[in-house]
Amino acid sequence: MFTDIIDLRDFYQTPLGLMARRVLRSQVESLWPHVRGENVLVLGYGAPLLRPLSQQAAAVYAFMPAAQGVSYWPREGPNISSLVEVDNLPLADSSIDRVIVMHALEGLSEPSPLLREVWRVMKGGGRFLTIVPNRHGLWAHSDRTPFGNGQPYSPIQIRNALHHQGFLIERTRHALYAPPSTSRLNLSLADGIEKYGTRLFPGFGGLLLVEASKQLYAPRGTKAPAQHRLVLPLPLPAHTAVST
Repeated sequence: MFTDIIDLRDFYQTPLGLMARRVLRSQVESLWPHVRGENVLVLGYGAPLLRPLSQQAAAVYAFMPAAQGVSYWPREGPNISSLVEVDNLPLADSSIDRVIVMHALEGLSEPSPLLREVWRVMKGGGRFLTIVPNRHGLWAHSDRTPFGNGQPYSPIQIRNALHHQGFLIERTRHALYAPPSTSRLNLSLADGIEKYGTRLFPGFGGLLLVEASKQLYAPRGTKAPAQHRLVLPLPLPAHTAVST
């Protein structure tokens, strides 16, 4: 079950949500320091990550699942977010350089249709970053955050899901080591806990970030029937971003 778009938006405006956004942006910028001139798709609810990406990429697509809802982004300019069916993305084959899936896989009982679509739209040299709740972390077991809703994954589970749909695993990271607590002490110590979390609590970060590349043969399983797609042209006009 997907978390409602209003709950997601409201969470990232809270002190705990702002901390999570800061950590996730730092992780994405560390993994992908340069996306200049590339086409980037963020599928699920990726608004917390869009600002820095939009400042470099040739085009950024913010696709949000129909079962979740959609929110306008950015507030200060032309909207780039769209409501989509995750098994029928309005993009041409091999048209996207980078894909991030966040607040999406954990809401699905079966991730294969979404992963097949990601494989289809990715270029051969593209990169795919999956962000999911870590089954072994505290955040997957807390009602304070949207990461406590839906199906969490263990590292083996998410890597197997990607591998079975034609992806090669490149890197796996953990993030959000601080507890999902709204106490001032926890929030004030969060950056320090994040810095040393890998050494202090290996494997217990709240989120798993798995980077993968596309294997150049079709994903396993039964081929989905051909569907009519309204294909968006690439690239979209660049947007002027205002830092927040």
